Amino acid sequence: MNKSFWNGKSVVVTGHTGFKGSWLSLWLSSMGAKVHGYALPPEAQPNLFTLLNIQDKIESSTLGDVRDADGLKKFFNEKKPEIVLHLAAQALVRKGYEDPINTYSINVMGTVCLLDAVRTTPSIKAVVNVTTDKCYENKEWVWAYKETDRLGGYDPYSNSKACSELVTSAFRDSYFNLEDYSIKHNILLASARAGNVIGGGDWATDRLIPDIMQSFNLKKTVVLRNPSAIRPWQHVLEPLRGYLVLAEKLYQGEKWAAKGWNFAPKSEDAKSVEWIVKYLIKSRDEKQEYTIDSANQPHEANLLKLDYSQAKKYLNWEPSLALDQTLDHISSWYHSFQSSKDMNQETMDFINLYEQLNGIH
Repeated sequence: MNKSFWNGKSVVVTGHTGFKGSWLSLWLSSMGAKVHGYALPPEAQPNLFTLLNIQDKIESSTLGDVRDADGLKKFFNEKKPEIVLHLAAQALVRKGYEDPINTYSINVMGTVCLLDAVRTTPSIKAVVNVTTDKCYENKEWVWAYKETDRLGGYDPYSNSKACSELVTSAFRDSYFNLEDYSIKHNILLASARAGNVIGGGDWATDRLIPDIMQSFNLKKTVVLRNPSAIRPWQHVLEPLRGYLVLAEKLYQGEKWAAKGWNFAPKSEDAKSVEWIVKYLIKSRDEKQEYTIDSANQPHEANLLKLDYSQAKKYLNWEPSLALDQTLDHISSWYHSFQSSKDMNQETMDFINLYEQLNGIH
């Protein structure tokens, strides 16, 4: 990853008001990128977007719905971005069960509207559509899923993201065909599939880390829905680095990069929900307890791992933070927040440390 590449680049980040989008917008801005955000207002209170004053750090922040096709086209026409990072989504499994129509609408038709706006914007050269590790047909096996494995998704959220992958493939074949690159168009399109992303500043409902931290803060028992579920946990900066490296390759005209990519932690860092809770309780020296929610829960995958060997071989990307390092930083971040410290400084300090760790300059 080359910091100087991003200096002066015009970049659209959809979903910039969300947890991942806020981290990404802050990081891009710190590298000199002209970030134009497009998203709905932040849902959670508190939220990282407001806490870090992201709106004041980026070039522009537009409140809009990715399903507004005309609004998106107008936005792209005004901002004239070179790179698009599409993160806007309904990103929760349980919310997908509760509201499948909205979930499919945002994740599928939102992608359609986004890519349709892209194809009418001559300034754009690179697009990364961020989906999820859950887009694969989960067979509950111990092997990590590769990019060539069958797409699927048991629940509405997971399936809607598999549909988003299919939409991406169809638009790439129909409008951004590799054989026509530099002849009929100048756009390269890829998708990125990341594992369970965690980090400081996440207050979304129905996510493990926010639930744990809130329970710690209120001195309440942590309630677990699925303690044995194994997930590929990774710090938010890990996949974001992958998206940025991928976008850079696309921008530079590397046609081989225009496909699906996995960004995941090392196999040994795929741990159970219960392991995460126990580690955080021990590391914080909390006198907390946890219990298992005995109510019937909607189906969620019990075992999920991703194979990132393609990213390692072709993008020179691999995870650099072990899970214990990630959890230690998360614990420290929330403790600093509760102590009313300068969270802008805390967050940028960690970004700088992460850059040093990965030789990013």
